[in-house]
Amino acid sequence: MSIKEYFSSLFKGISSLLKGLQVTGKELVTPKLTYQYPENRDTLEIPERFRATLKLKYDSEGYHKCIACGLCQMNCPNGTITIESKMVEMPDGKKKKKLEKYMYDLGSCTFCMLCVTSCATKAIEFDNDFEQAVFTREKLVKQLNYLPEKEKPAPAPKPVVKAEGTAQTAAPEDKKQEN
Repeated sequence: MSIKEYFSSLFKGISSLLKGLQVTGKELVTPKLTYQYPENRDTLEIPERFRATLKLKYDSEGYHKCIACGLCQMNCPNGTITIESKMVEMPDGKKKKKLEKYMYDLGSCTFCMLCVTSCATKAIEFDNDFEQAVFTREKLVKQLNYLPEKEKPAPAPKPVVKAEGTAQTAAPEDKKQEN
Protein backbone atom coordinates (compact mmCIF):
# COMPACT_ATOMS: atom_id res chain seq x y z
CA MET A 1 0.00 0.00 0.00
CA SER A 2 1.45 3.32 -1.03
CA ILE A 3 1.38 6.56 0.94
CA LYS A 4 -1.04 8.07 -1.59
CA GLU A 5 -3.55 5.22 -1.10
CA TYR A 6 -3.16 5.46 2.68
CA PHE A 7 -3.99 9.18 2.86
CA SER A 8 -6.78 8.80 0.30
CA SER A 9 -8.53 6.16 2.39
CA LEU A 10 -7.88 8.22 5.56
CA PHE A 11 -9.61 11.29 4.09
CA LYS A 12 -12.51 9.16 2.83
CA GLY A 13 -12.94 7.77 6.34
CA ILE A 14 -12.83 11.22 7.93
CA SER A 15 -15.35 12.65 5.43
CA SER A 16 -17.68 9.68 6.06
CA LEU A 17 -17.37 10.27 9.81
CA LEU A 18 -18.20 13.97 9.42
CA LYS A 19 -21.29 13.19 7.29
CA GLY A 20 -22.51 10.78 9.96
CA LEU A 21 -21.90 13.34 12.73
CA GLN A 22 -23.79 15.95 10.67
CA VAL A 23 -26.88 13.69 10.44
CA THR A 24 -26.65 12.89 14.16
CA GLY A 25 -26.26 16.58 15.04
CA LYS A 26 -29.37 17.55 13.02
CA GLU A 27 -31.40 14.83 14.76
CA LEU A 28 -30.08 15.96 18.14
CA VAL A 29 -31.55 19.48 17.82
CA THR A 30 -34.92 18.63 16.20
CA PRO A 31 -37.90 18.81 18.58
CA LYS A 32 -39.10 15.44 19.82
CA LEU A 33 -42.74 14.35 19.68
CA THR A 34 -43.98 11.99 22.37
CA TYR A 35 -47.42 10.36 22.36
CA GLN A 36 -48.89 9.53 25.75
CA TYR A 37 -50.35 6.34 24.30
CA PRO A 38 -52.42 4.63 26.94
CA GLU A 39 -53.87 7.88 28.22
CA ASN A 40 -54.88 9.35 24.83
CA ARG A 41 -56.72 6.38 23.29
CA ASP A 42 -59.85 8.49 22.70
CA THR A 43 -58.02 11.23 20.82
CA LEU A 44 -55.43 9.06 19.06
CA GLU A 45 -55.63 9.45 15.29
CA ILE A 46 -54.81 6.32 13.31
CA PRO A 47 -54.35 6.80 9.57
CA GLU A 48 -57.10 5.40 7.34
CA ARG A 49 -54.64 3.28 5.32
CA PHE A 50 -52.99 1.68 8.38
CA ARG A 51 -53.05 -2.14 8.10
CA ALA A 52 -53.48 -3.96 11.40
CA THR A 53 -55.65 -7.07 11.18
CA LEU A 54 -57.51 -8.87 8.45
CA LYS A 55 -61.29 -9.28 8.73
CA LEU A 56 -64.16 -10.69 6.70
CA LYS A 57 -66.88 -8.31 5.59
CA TYR A 58 -70.38 -9.19 6.80
CA ASP A 59 -73.61 -7.68 5.49
CA SER A 60 -76.55 -6.58 7.66
CA GLU A 61 -78.14 -10.04 7.47
CA GLY A 62 -75.04 -11.81 8.81
CA TYR A 63 -73.74 -13.31 5.56
CA HIS A 64 -70.14 -12.92 4.40
CA LYS A 65 -69.13 -12.60 0.78
CA CYS A 66 -66.38 -15.26 0.86
CA ILE A 67 -66.95 -18.03 -1.69
CA ALA A 68 -63.95 -20.11 -0.50
CA CYS A 69 -62.16 -19.83 -3.85
CA GLY A 70 -58.72 -19.89 -2.18
CA LEU A 71 -57.14 -17.01 -4.12
CA CYS A 72 -56.13 -15.20 -0.93
CA GLN A 73 -54.54 -18.39 0.42
CA MET A 74 -52.61 -18.94 -2.82
CA ASN A 75 -51.38 -15.33 -3.02
CA CYS A 76 -50.22 -15.13 0.60
CA PRO A 77 -46.39 -15.22 0.43
CA ASN A 78 -45.86 -16.92 3.80
CA GLY A 79 -48.94 -19.07 4.42
CA THR A 80 -50.70 -16.76 6.84
CA ILE A 81 -54.18 -17.68 5.54
CA THR A 82 -55.65 -21.19 5.69
CA ILE A 83 -59.07 -21.91 4.19
CA GLU A 84 -61.09 -25.04 4.90
CA SER A 85 -64.12 -25.58 2.69
CA LYS A 86 -66.71 -28.23 1.98
CA MET A 87 -68.93 -29.11 -0.95
CA VAL A 88 -72.64 -28.58 -0.27
CA GLU A 89 -75.55 -29.59 -2.45
CA MET A 90 -77.86 -26.68 -3.15
CA PRO A 91 -81.68 -26.99 -3.26
CA ASP A 92 -81.58 -26.87 -7.07
CA GLY A 93 -79.28 -29.94 -7.16
CA LYS A 94 -76.02 -28.15 -8.00
CA LYS A 95 -72.95 -28.49 -5.81
CA LYS A 96 -71.30 -25.41 -4.36
CA LYS A 97 -68.14 -24.83 -2.33
CA LYS A 98 -68.90 -23.39 1.09
CA LEU A 99 -66.52 -21.84 3.64
CA GLU A 100 -65.96 -23.99 6.71
CA LYS A 101 -63.08 -22.16 8.46
CA TYR A 102 -61.07 -19.06 7.54
CA MET A 103 -57.95 -19.10 9.71
CA TYR A 104 -55.59 -16.11 9.86
CA ASP A 105 -52.20 -16.04 11.62
CA LEU A 106 -51.55 -12.45 12.62
CA GLY A 107 -48.10 -13.34 13.98
CA SER A 108 -46.71 -14.29 10.57
CA CYS A 109 -48.61 -11.74 8.45
CA THR A 110 -46.43 -9.27 6.56
CA PHE A 111 -49.38 -6.93 5.86
CA CYS A 112 -48.55 -6.95 2.15
CA MET A 113 -52.26 -6.75 1.19
CA LEU A 114 -51.93 -9.31 -1.63
CA CYS A 115 -54.85 -11.26 -0.20
CA VAL A 116 -57.14 -8.22 -0.22
CA THR A 117 -56.26 -7.13 -3.73
CA SER A 118 -56.65 -10.63 -5.16
CA CYS A 119 -60.06 -11.33 -3.58
CA ALA A 120 -62.59 -11.59 -6.41
CA THR A 121 -65.62 -10.85 -4.23
CA LYS A 122 -63.98 -8.16 -2.04
CA ALA A 123 -64.82 -10.26 1.01
CA ILE A 124 -61.79 -9.33 3.14
CA GLU A 125 -60.23 -6.06 4.22
CA PHE A 126 -57.67 -4.74 6.66
CA ASP A 127 -58.91 -3.16 9.86
CA ASN A 128 -56.89 -0.46 11.62
CA ASP A 129 -57.33 -1.82 15.14
CA PHE A 130 -53.67 -1.91 16.18
CA GLU A 131 -54.03 -3.16 19.77
CA GLN A 132 -53.31 -6.86 19.27
CA ALA A 133 -50.78 -7.56 22.06
CA VAL A 134 -51.01 -11.06 23.55
CA PHE A 135 -48.74 -13.20 25.71
CA THR A 136 -48.64 -16.32 23.53
CA ARG A 137 -48.31 -16.77 19.76
CA GLU A 138 -51.22 -19.23 19.69
CA LYS A 139 -53.62 -16.38 20.47
CA LEU A 140 -52.53 -14.62 17.27
CA VAL A 141 -54.15 -17.36 15.16
CA LYS A 142 -57.74 -16.24 14.62
CA GLN A 143 -60.77 -17.68 12.90
CA LEU A 144 -62.25 -14.88 10.81
CA ASN A 145 -65.63 -16.43 10.08
CA TYR A 146 -66.63 -16.22 13.73
CA LEU A 147 -70.33 -15.58 13.09
CA PRO A 148 -72.30 -18.78 12.55
CA GLU A 149 -73.40 -18.85 8.94
CA LYS A 150 -77.14 -18.88 8.45
CA GLU A 151 -78.66 -21.12 5.85
CA LYS A 152 -80.00 -19.16 2.92
CA PRO A 153 -83.70 -19.79 2.31
CA ALA A 154 -84.51 -22.37 -0.35
CA PRO A 155 -86.15 -21.05 -3.50
CA ALA A 156 -89.92 -21.50 -3.77
CA PRO A 157 -91.00 -24.63 -5.67
CA LYS A 158 -92.16 -24.07 -9.24
CA PRO A 159 -95.78 -24.87 -10.15
CA VAL A 160 -96.37 -28.10 -12.05
CA VAL A 161 -99.16 -28.13 -14.65
CA LYS A 162 -101.23 -31.32 -14.68
CA ALA A 163 -103.31 -32.68 -17.54
CA GLU A 164 -106.54 -31.14 -16.18
CA GLY A 165 -104.98 -27.67 -16.45
CA THR A 166 -104.82 -26.95 -12.73
CA ALA A 167 -101.52 -25.78 -11.37
CA GLN A 168 -100.04 -27.40 -8.26
CA THR A 169 -96.76 -26.79 -6.54
CA ALA A 170 -94.37 -29.69 -6.54
CA ALA A 171 -92.70 -30.71 -3.30
CA PRO A 172 -88.88 -30.95 -3.39
CA GLU A 173 -89.12 -34.76 -2.94
CA ASP A 174 -91.40 -35.01 -6.03
CA LYS A 175 -88.88 -33.08 -8.12
CA LYS A 176 -86.09 -35.48 -7.22
CA GLN A 177 -88.24 -38.45 -8.18
CA GLU A 178 -89.20 -36.86 -11.50
CA ASN A 179 -85.54 -36.33 -12.49
